[in-house]
Amino acid sequence: MGAAFLITLREGLEAALIVSIVMAYLRHLGRADQFAWVAAGALAGVAASIIVGTSVYLAVGELEGRAEALTEGIIALVAVGVLTWMIFWMREQARTVGGALRSRVDRALASGAVLGLSMIVFLGVVREGLETALFLLAVIFDSGAFNTAVGAFAGSAVAIILGYGMYRGSQRIDLRLFFQITGGTIIIVAAGLLGKGVHELQEAGVIGTLLERVWTVDGNPVFGHGQFAAFLKGLFGWSPHPSIEQLTAWALYLSAATWFFYIGARLPFGLSRPATVTPQPEDHAPEPEQAGAAVAVEAQAEAVTSPEASRPAPR
Repeated sequence: MGAAFLITLREGLEAALIVSIVMAYLRHLGRADQFAWVAAGALAGVAASIIVGTSVYLAVGELEGRAEALTEGIIALVAVGVLTWMIFWMREQARTVGGALRSRVDRALASGAVLGLSMIVFLGVVREGLETALFLLAVIFDSGAFNTAVGAFAGSAVAIILGYGMYRGSQRIDLRLFFQITGGTIIIVAAGLLGKGVHELQEAGVIGTLLERVWTVDGNPVFGHGQFAAFLKGLFGWSPHPSIEQLTAWALYLSAATWFFYIGARLPFGLSRPATVTPQPEDHAPEPEQAGAAVAVEAQAEAVTSPEASRPAPR
C-alpha cells in the first residue's frame, strides 16, 4: 500500500501540475470556455491508463510457473528503468515544462483546433498514467490487489486536491522539496523492485546464484512475516531471505542513484543539466497585475529543480 500511495501521489501530482498550468494559462487569456476540452483530455488519459493497466494485469494473472516469474521479473526491471528515468528527467526538465505547455496552448488556440487542447492534456496525463500502471503492476503481486488499489486511490486523491489547490492559488507547497523527498524515497522503492526482479529471474532460472540466502529470518514475527514485514516488502522490497545477487543489486543501485540524484554534478544516461533557460517571448509573459493563478502555478512548476540548479554552469 505504501509504495502504491507514494507512486500515485508523485505521478498524480505531475499530471495535476500539467492540467493546472494549462487551465491557469487559459484563465489568464480569458478562454475559460475551453476548460471542458481540457477536462475531456484529462479524463480520457486516466481512462486509457486504467484500461491498459487492467488488461495487462489480467493477462499476467493467467500465467503460471516459470512464465509468471519471468514476466514479473521483466516488469520489475522495466519499472526500475522508467522510475530512474522519470525522477532524473523531472528534475532536469521542470524549468521548461510550463513554457512548452503555454506554447502548445497558443498554437492550438491560434489554429482553432479545440481538440488540440484535449490532446495536450491527454498526452501529458496518459504518459503519467501509463508509468503509474507499470509501477503498480510491479508491486501488486507482492502487496495484493486490494492494498494496492487502496494506496493508489489515496495517493491519487491527495494529488488531485493539491493540484486543484495550486490552480486556485490556495496551496503553496515547496514542489522542489516535495520532489526531492519523494525522489529519494522512490529510489529506495526502485532498489527494492530491482531486487525483486533479480529474485524472479532467479526463480525462472535465468540468473544463477552464488549464495541463495545471505540471511534467513522467515520465523521472525516482525521481519519474517506479519503486517510489518508485508509493509517493508511492499514499500522497500524487503526479503527475509535474500540471495547475494539480490542484496548486491539493491545496494549498488541505491548508492549510485542516491549519489547522482543528490550529489553528482552530472547525470547518467546522457541527462546533462542545462546551463541556461531560454526566456519566453515578451508577448507570452503576463503583466504583474494580471498574472494571478497562472504565474503562481508556473512559479511552482519552475521551482522543481535540483539543489545544484542555482549553481553557476561550469566553464
